Amino acid sequence: MENKDTPIYTILAALYDSLMGDVDYEAWADFIDEIIQTHHPNPIDVMELACGTGSLVLSLAELECYNLTGTDQSQAMVDIARKKSNKQDAGINFEVQNFLHLEMDATFDAIFSVFDSVNYLHNPEEILTMLENCWKVLNPWGILIFDFSTPKNSLEAENYLNNDKGSAGNLRYFRESKYDPEQKFHYNLFKIEEVEQDGKTVLERYKETHKQRIYTLDEMLSIVKESSYHLIAKYEDFDLIDADENSTRVTMVLQCRKQQ
Repeated sequence: MENKDTPIYTILAALYDSLMGDVDYEAWADFIDEIIQTHHPNPIDVMELACGTGSLVLSLAELECYNLTGTDQSQAMVDIARKKSNKQDAGINFEVQNFLHLEMDATFDAIFSVFDSVNYLHNPEEILTMLENCWKVLNPWGILIFDFSTPKNSLEAENYLNNDKGSAGNLRYFRESKYDPEQKFHYNLFKIEEVEQDGKTVLERYKETHKQRIYTLDEMLSIVKESSYHLIAKYEDFDLIDADENSTRVTMVLQCRKQQ
């Protein structure tokens, strides 16, 4: 039985919460809230890009501070997020949106995207397109927050991510992880099996290849300089500490200084 190639976060969507099982979403929500409150005087409308199954934006909803929207390009992820939101009566609006082709009627005081989602953009031109699309739906003096993974993080993460495995329901996955430092691409190959209830008989096999471009801080700063944004902060990990070239994860905070 051959592995069927599927687009990223289709079959894996049902396994995503298992894959991210050790993530402290409340800590992430507190960090995003701290950044927003530090850099915006009166934030009301907030959107998450690449929200996945909605766990982070749902944690942010518990703070009862914002009108929240979650978007993701994967219909399967958004379907799960909506079910979780309805179960919690969270009142979050979820939409299927690709941040390279944002088509939003609403505007926002803050937009954020985390968990290396920007690393799925493979060149500066794509990042600039994402930045421009967010600019169009940000209110004047709104802020854009996004993080990215650096080469140091990939070098450290390659070993513990490789041979990772897990399961949820009648699905199980095995991950192969490899970083190419010359091309600065990190590959995560997920082999997924759909099995019978006995856990032995394999019904289908799938394969999702996730390719992320890994940027240095200097590279990202150069890209941001070409945009219309004003850089107001670059933070390291989960602290409001200035990031540098030794940071494994950098969170950028950009401001949209446009006229009313």
